Amino acid sequence: MQRSRIGSIAAANLREHRNSFTAVFVTVFSAALLVCALGVLFESGIRGGVTPHRLSGADVVVGAPQSLDITEDVDQPYIERARLPESTVAELSALPDVRSAVGDISAPLTDDSGRAFDAHGWSSAVLAPYSITAGHPPAGPDEVVMTGTADLGQKVTLRHGGVAHAYTVVGVAGTSKSEPGGRPATVFLDDVRMQQLWPHTGTVAAIGLIAQDGVDAETLASRVRDHLPGVEVDTYTGPARADAEYVDIGAARGELVALSSALAGVALMIAVFVVSSTLSLSVQQRRHDFALLRATGATPRQIHKLIGAETWAIACVAALLGVAPGYLLAGVLRGRFADAGIVPPDFALAYGPVPALVAVAAAVATARLAAAVSARRPARLDPIDALRESAVEPEKLSRTRLILGLSVGVSGLVTATLPAFIPGPAAMAGAGGSAVLLVIALALLGPALVSGAMRVVSGPMLRTGSAGPVLAAANLNAHGRRLAAAITPLALAIAIGAVQLFSQSTVTAAAEHQSESGTSADLVVTGPGGISPQLAATIASMDAVAAVNPITRTKALFTTDSSEAPTTEAYPVQGIDAAGATATMDLDVREGDLQQLADGSVALSRDASSAMSADVGDTVTLRMGDGAVITPRVVATYNRGLGFGDVTLPAAQVREHTTTGLVDQVLVSAAPGRVDEAQRAIEAAGGMAVMRSDGFAEAIRQDQRAQDSVNVVALAVLLGFLGIAVVNTLVLMTSARRREFALLQLLGAGPRQVRGMIRLESLIAVAVAAIAGTVIAYPPLAGIAIAVSGVPFPVFSPSAFGVVVGATTVLGFAAITLTARRAIRLERQVRGL
Repeated sequence: MQRSRIGSIAAANLREHRNSFTAVFVTVFSAALLVCALGVLFESGIRGGVTPHRLSGADVVVGAPQSLDITEDVDQPYIERARLPESTVAELSALPDVRSAVGDISAPLTDDSGRAFDAHGWSSAVLAPYSITAGHPPAGPDEVVMTGTADLGQKVTLRHGGVAHAYTVVGVAGTSKSEPGGRPATVFLDDVRMQQLWPHTGTVAAIGLIAQDGVDAETLASRVRDHLPGVEVDTYTGPARADAEYVDIGAARGELVALSSALAGVALMIAVFVVSSTLSLSVQQRRHDFALLRATGATPRQIHKLIGAETWAIACVAALLGVAPGYLLAGVLRGRFADAGIVPPDFALAYGPVPALVAVAAAVATARLAAAVSARRPARLDPIDALRESAVEPEKLSRTRLILGLSVGVSGLVTATLPAFIPGPAAMAGAGGSAVLLVIALALLGPALVSGAMRVVSGPMLRTGSAGPVLAAANLNAHGRRLAAAITPLALAIAIGAVQLFSQSTVTAAAEHQSESGTSADLVVTGPGGISPQLAATIASMDAVAAVNPITRTKALFTTDSSEAPTTEAYPVQGIDAAGATATMDLDVREGDLQQLADGSVALSRDASSAMSADVGDTVTLRMGDGAVITPRVVATYNRGLGFGDVTLPAAQVREHTTTGLVDQVLVSAAPGRVDEAQRAIEAAGGMAVMRSDGFAEAIRQDQRAQDSVNVVALAVLLGFLGIAVVNTLVLMTSARRREFALLQLLGAGPRQVRGMIRLESLIAVAVAAIAGTVIAYPPLAGIAIAVSGVPFPVFSPSAFGVVVGATTVLGFAAITLTARRAIRLERQVRGL
């Protein structure tokens, strides 16, 4: 056949087999949509952000590096504010191109209602620029300028770390831009008062530069870097100034990159599998056409070209049309992530062309590769064998398929058990992805497994003597490949749904158990914006209090010492008071002595100790949340890292490397029999919330459930795609049986008997799929359970599992039976013959 002839045959096939190619179209369309949406999230993790506000009047903003530069990978953001020496302000003021250089510092404040404020010194107001619209600037430690609306002369009580201070509103300031939504309102204090609240004396958070007239911002930024050769600085111009203004932008980008990467890994495997299986089924249903082509002289090369031409035509159109909805889906996901606190409410996605190009290329390439694989069998068969196989399924699987299926299955089982032997998030992620490998093994070995199962099930069905069960048994025995193709997408949906849901619940349950078992304090004290160390000391001095343990939480980065492929991981850090730890918490220390924890030392969880290859007595290099490097000596290892954090350092040292310098919570052990008295005394001090330890545990669980909503959103996206695949596959498979239904009716079977046969086949298919999906989900979940709790018993919700299985099986049953009901109308079947 000439190329033009192949093209005309491909076009004719597209018209003739609309159902088959519609299924391929929908699958490729959905794959492109999903990949594009995740690509937008990933790109936004690199280029997304917010609009600068308080620093928008500065031509250039100078700050310390706010991320760790990682070669050939995404930079790791620092979650705390990295700072510059205060002397840098004077150095930059001396530049001839700088009209003024202003250092900026901040402090979190709250009022008695819990409303949050972001306080700055009045001298930094010029960086917006803010101007006084009523009243005058603050001139003393008891004066404040509000933004928005306020009454001059009003007395307000603002707390810093729970410590109250009375202020008088002496002015109202505003800018030409509206205040950003979803963020604390800006207030301005006297510069001397701000220095008292700023915990890092001798440093500034950022420096705003206002250039001389005629000086370009980019030119000034370049000169700043040349002027400070001994100081590590980053310069920000244009929209990037928001990165210096809001420290949470870098952390949000990192979360987006990590989340979209993890989701994309599973989604891409699913997309490849679904596209390949749908296209393979489409080619298999047209094996009679290819057999005739082979019998009339078509060469294997021409069969490959024909299938390739058909696939190119469908895949290109479907992928291009799937891009626009992908951008819309990314916007929906951003909103859900903002609700869960993953990104700030004002975080804007970066909508560029790259995700669309990647989505189209990935979807089309996957379809084309699947077409090449699917075309191998119809192209290589002898014409006589091709005609025979077009009427009857091959009895046995090829040796290659058996070996490949067994290899993939073993790989899935090995990957699932990795957390039992290798600690760390990489092994747990591998365990989660092993479900896809096991489903692929099911798809490869399915016909053989189904045939064995049907030999057991079909006996009782044949002995009933009823037409429906007898016909169903005969079909299931004769068409094992078809049944396996129906079972596979259903099992995949159940397995992926179970693994995504219950891996998180298993980890969360283990963390909650460790936290509850390890918290021996009677009370837990928190504050809306944190608690000052002085207030924690006040609590410790109360008569009814026996011991206190001020806890400050942050994260630290550890880079493996490997010249070939060093990796950097973020570890949760808690700062504690070792003296108060004995009476307030139990980390389940396994080696060493936690009482030796002091400046220059660290305690590690057993997982972190293993991942860092650090035992008691060794030294580890950690990069704290503000980028500062410390090298403490390991003095203890403990078990309860999941509930408390993998890295434990002295509280004072941790506070030095946080933005606010405040305590996150105070664990309090009361004197015997005086718990109520201690609680009343702490509440009387004001500015703090006091809970019993069990109440605090419940609050943590509620907060965790809010964060888990992100996993539900991700699962909904994956299951939505899988739902389309399930319906697609089953509708395509059932609609292709029109001739079979017509022939049964012509041979005397009534419509009710045929429908009964279909219902029974459907019930068997969804039942086997439910069992297979559950069996496939267990090894990954067991591996994760072993990693976090030491036992192979995952934590799951029977109701949630019932919803996943029920929704999937109902969807599959409805797709088969409703399609069959339409297909078995006698008149249409006769015309089909």
